[in-house]
Amino acid sequence: MTTAADHYDRLLAEHYTWMLGGDIHAVASAQLELLRELGVRGDSDDAIAVDLGCGSGAQALALARLGFAPVIAVDTSAALLDELSARAAELDSGHVVRPVHDDIRSALPQVVEPGAAAAIVCMGDTLPHLPAEADVSDLVGDIARALRPGGQFVATYRDLTGELVGPDRFIPVRSAPDRILTCFLDYVDDSTVLVHDLLHVRSGDGWELAVSSYPKLRLHPEWLAEQCRAAGLDVRRDAPGPRGQRVLHVVKPA
Repeated sequence: MTTAADHYDRLLAEHYTWMLGGDIHAVASAQLELLRELGVRGDSDDAIAVDLGCGSGAQALALARLGFAPVIAVDTSAALLDELSARAAELDSGHVVRPVHDDIRSALPQVVEPGAAAAIVCMGDTLPHLPAEADVSDLVGDIARALRPGGQFVATYRDLTGELVGPDRFIPVRSAPDRILTCFLDYVDDSTVLVHDLLHVRSGDGWELAVSSYPKLRLHPEWLAEQCRAAGLDVRRDAPGPRGQRVLHVVKPA
């Protein structure tokens, strides 16, 4: 077992965009539509947005297209940040998107002044990657302090509180002629599930298997919404969303 950051560096970063379907611009368009549906859009010259756990950039690119500037994109993976930078340059958003190589647990106070962010997102199942529930609570507090009045926070994540049994614990992620990715869930306790990623890659005439494991938090939706309320944020939406993930949308009162 390793940390989520090490797991991505060792195994998943190279295949991350492929895991999402291979076309990051299509994923960005889907994220844009979700954010637009929630009423998230840049509407002023100083509409700062922060993408926590940006990966290869689907959310950051969507935020840039929605009119936010700058879009500060934070991730622990240098490889994924390089990928984001290249795609932003292709779209002439390189001056808008600002990649930051940092841990999302400590980044917000460093990258944005208190009360300055118009929008903060943490999408794609990033929140469960944090080591402990206390880290999630602390991050929600940082988000509340960073948002300006009327600022919005959007998170998408998988609700892992229900326990799968038997073969249902094997989850096919994606398959192609040259790659197959499957994950297996091992329930450790009420707060943690151990995710085993099994990646088969075709090499020459055969297949090579790479395996890595990392823990994910089993965040209960009611608990997470209560952390937002305790930080002074209004919960506007807390419901199932696309791709099997839950959508949490909160607003800092004006």
